[in-house]
Amino acid sequence: MRGGGRAPFDPNAPTEARNQLRTLRTLLPYLWQPGEPGLKARVVIALSALVGAKALTLYAPVFYGRIVDSLSGPAQIVAVPVAIILAYSIARALASILNEIRDGLFARVAQHAIRQVALQTFRHLHGLSMRFHLERRMGGLSRVIERGTKGIQFLLNFTLFNILPTLIEVVGVAVILHVVFGIAFSSITLLSVLGYIVFTVWVTEWRTKYRRAMNTADAEANTKAVDSLLNYETVKYFGNERHEAGRFDDSLARYQHAAVRSQVTLSMLNIGQQVVVNIALFVLLLLAARGVVGGTMTLGELVMINTYLIQLYIPLNFLGFVYREIKQSLVDMEVMFDLLVVQQEVADKPDAKPLAVSRGTIEFDHVTFGYSPDRVILRDVSFTVPAGKTVAIVGPSGAGKSTISRILFRFYDVGFGAVRIDGQDIREVTQQSLRHAIGVVPQDTVLFDDSVGYNMRYGKPDSTQAEIEAAAKLASIHDFVASLKDGYNTRVGERGLKLSGGEKQRVAIARTMLKDPPILLFDEATSALDSHTEKDIQASLRKVSANRTTLVIAHRLSTVVDADEIIVLDKGQIVERGTHRELIARHGRYAAMWNKQQEAALYQARLAEAGADAAE
Repeated sequence: MRGGGRAPFDPNAPTEARNQLRTLRTLLPYLWQPGEPGLKARVVIALSALVGAKALTLYAPVFYGRIVDSLSGPAQIVAVPVAIILAYSIARALASILNEIRDGLFARVAQHAIRQVALQTFRHLHGLSMRFHLERRMGGLSRVIERGTKGIQFLLNFTLFNILPTLIEVVGVAVILHVVFGIAFSSITLLSVLGYIVFTVWVTEWRTKYRRAMNTADAEANTKAVDSLLNYETVKYFGNERHEAGRFDDSLARYQHAAVRSQVTLSMLNIGQQVVVNIALFVLLLLAARGVVGGTMTLGELVMINTYLIQLYIPLNFLGFVYREIKQSLVDMEVMFDLLVVQQEVADKPDAKPLAVSRGTIEFDHVTFGYSPDRVILRDVSFTVPAGKTVAIVGPSGAGKSTISRILFRFYDVGFGAVRIDGQDIREVTQQSLRHAIGVVPQDTVLFDDSVGYNMRYGKPDSTQAEIEAAAKLASIHDFVASLKDGYNTRVGERGLKLSGGEKQRVAIARTMLKDPPILLFDEATSALDSHTEKDIQASLRKVSANRTTLVIAHRLSTVVDADEIIVLDKGQIVERGTHRELIARHGRYAAMWNKQQEAALYQARLAEAGADAAE
């Protein structure tokens, strides 16, 4: 804390251990899911195979020791070592077979759990509010999900099939050594394992900060790279390639520094582990060798002890890596599971019913809204869009026009007042049915990196090719698509960058027509287009909006002169309303905006005419 103060101790505050236990508790239901008897059976059989394989692995050195004793004494009957060799070989083979059976059976369980977690996280993210997505970086968010699902796979594979078998083997070896050779052998084995674990945990906890720094720098670098490449054109417009490379390199440099420190501390960890292992190995073999010399132990028993130690320390050597990765996997999973506990800002009520659209009348009733308490956007806004009519909302930038569209789609809930469709408060109906009833053509049409046909079909995924072409003709884009080499299979590129602004808008219109909604929303649908393309798009919009309830949000007043009512919004309040002619006759705010835009249009026309004359 600032000023050198210390936070008071809170016994209920979540510790790292509690967080990890919470993460494991969150994961376990995915491995033992209700209604999945087949998966449960696989878990039981896989664990049984694990125990069986480990039992055979523990007994195999006994056979090996007897083989050595059979061959190191006086003349032996050849059949005896053959039988023991056969038993030893069968034990080893069965242990390997059981391990493979275990892996094969559990693979479906693990992959099913990973799939369910990833799917639930994906669905949950789509259910979160626009505010959440505006505040998060998509590049970093996708990396969180990617690392989290990989963490689950690692945790399942290595916890169940490395940590658990190793612990079983440690206990088994200690018991065997205690029963056969005495407490000294078992005590040294247990103490060495305990020392190994304590040292590994201590050093790993110390170097975790470097792994976290690596992850932070990695996510930051990925986010900057994705953001920069998605905004490729903007980078080129300003010639900022060197600036972007510098920002990316800063993140890579932080990653490099953390990665080097992580590798150095890893080498220190490995050195310490080898010291612990080899001290224990030296002491145990020294005791066993003295026993052989003193006649209290056989050569085969010395070999058996050595085999146990090698058999035990091989997975223990691997345990250091596994522990580090499990720690990281738990951190990655914790971050991903934290997304699942983010509450939905806008959620359906338990008794929410589907929206029933009979006529499609929209009513804003004394709506007041702000994105935060100190940032009120709309103030006591009331208006009605009658069924089958067109109402336009105009006003300067920052007046609150786009906020109205976000409220209508219920990306946010209003603070005061209500929004109704056919008398139904949209907060009382399901969001799915509300959004199904509204079709939107936005200002910035973002397309998926897929085909033209796929992007059109997005409005109705099960639509036929004939329906797609009919919608494309209504949007006046069919002839253009048909002229392309691959037709409707032509890929549009990332965010639709291979298409012009007008072409993307027409795809958006066709997509909305396939959806066939009773209510239409045009949110600055032509503000980014040239005047010629704008006229063509306007003609298409008039065709698709005929006899539908239509709300138009516009900046260019020339696009809304035919609206049944025009609402002028300024600083979140309605300052004028009426038809185009009525508002012009009042010589008020709308008339001033109209005259200003007409003068700008006339000036542009004169510049274009002068340019044409100069060219001649």
